[in-house]
Amino acid sequence: MQSSSNSSPSNNRIADYEDSRLIPLWRSWLEVAGSMPLDKWLKNSVRQFAHSGPTSMPEYDEVKKHNKFKSPKSLPAYAQQEAVDSAALSFAMFSALRFQQLAIALEFGYRNQNDKIDWLKWDMNWQHRGIQSIAPISFWYWIQLRMNGDQPKKNQAQLRDAEDRRQFFNQFVGQVTPDNMPIYLLWYGLRPQWIDLLNARKLASQWDDKTLQHFIQQQVTTPPLWLRVQKNSDVEQVCAGLQKQGVKVTLDDANRLFAQGGAGVHTTAEYKTGIVEIQDIASQHIALTVAAKPGQKVWDACAGAGGKTLAIASKMNNKGALVATDLHEYKLDELKRRVKRADIFNVRAFTWTGLEPLRLPKEIAQQRGFDWVLIDAPCSSAGTWRRNPDARWRFDARDTQELIQLQRQLLTNAAPAVRAGGHFVYATCSWQVSENEEQIEWFVQQHPDFTIQSQRVLGVPELDSDTMFVAVLVRNAQ
Repeated sequence: MQSSSNSSPSNNRIADYEDSRLIPLWRSWLEVAGSMPLDKWLKNSVRQFAHSGPTSMPEYDEVKKHNKFKSPKSLPAYAQQEAVDSAALSFAMFSALRFQQLAIALEFGYRNQNDKIDWLKWDMNWQHRGIQSIAPISFWYWIQLRMNGDQPKKNQAQLRDAEDRRQFFNQFVGQVTPDNMPIYLLWYGLRPQWIDLLNARKLASQWDDKTLQHFIQQQVTTPPLWLRVQKNSDVEQVCAGLQKQGVKVTLDDANRLFAQGGAGVHTTAEYKTGIVEIQDIASQHIALTVAAKPGQKVWDACAGAGGKTLAIASKMNNKGALVATDLHEYKLDELKRRVKRADIFNVRAFTWTGLEPLRLPKEIAQQRGFDWVLIDAPCSSAGTWRRNPDARWRFDARDTQELIQLQRQLLTNAAPAVRAGGHFVYATCSWQVSENEEQIEWFVQQHPDFTIQSQRVLGVPELDSDTMFVAVLVRNAQ
């Protein structure tokens, strides 16, 4: 079992897991863990730990403020080093969050080597707050071994029992096989108790054993940043333009654009003028599933900040009507900014609570409903764990039951807005069968005037992206 398989394919840097700054950074994170996502916290915190230049960096701050540089090479030398250090520390923290439970399991196993441990039972009693019980130096030693293999250096000298720990680690690695599923899941950053959920996905998607194993292994890698080109721009020219500005972008075999490092996409002219939007490829596929044509009427019921709204609108050529609603006004404010930047003029946005059916706008009521209705439902977000490793430790099956009830409420109250012969699209960013296929089965039982046209999982394991689900239903002609 090669630990190198866990390094992110989208990241060429090698984190130094013996960096002395990691322990204070880790302690700082533990003080707020659970109150905010890791990526958001790192944006606000990692710079103070990576700081290597003067106390005040006016040149750096001024350059950033006015976006005067096209690549990190334009920064002062100390700012360049700080950017590199920030990236490495962030990468190490993401690794630590992925393997948080594994590190605790290794510590527990090491301390109880004379006992035969039932890892599934152990996991049932495990709480992610248990991370407080392990010394940071021991925690990072396990993370270092998991990421870099049997190559300890500094920490070996700091830990008196480092050699014993290393030997135990190598014995543990020998047990990492698909036939020993609890340890296999621990190794790939998943809880052993989730085996039933994974097997349910395997059955629903008709995966073979190797496909399931690939799906599991991908949970410890980070997908690239997928981009969507707008305004009928030439994708090859856009790719070349981004590369000139220091973004490391690539076109895949299907002419799809993704970034893997370099300058931030947000700093580019293409992003600021609405030519490029950041959108995961699985999410793009959901938007493509809404095959709206110019002149049709579409409702994106849970639009959020509008990623799918923009993608759907791009096919309508500003003809027809696209209604975007969400529970939160602040998300719609962002949607409106993005729509304006993309030169889209046929989108109308307003709040909808989902507590009752939508009161149809006049032009929609005239044709007795929308041609397309999309419910991108609130969900457990299990399909985003590759980008948000800390979210997996907040996942709870009991929370899923509450989400299932909310999803059913949204489906029930959105369905009347679909005209006869129209399409109803349901999507989530979760791979859980209970949030997806089982919800569709429940819905058609309750609404026999709808027929399932298709349903499938998108993204991993087929594509290097998030994992999402989409189902298309058709309302039977009356």
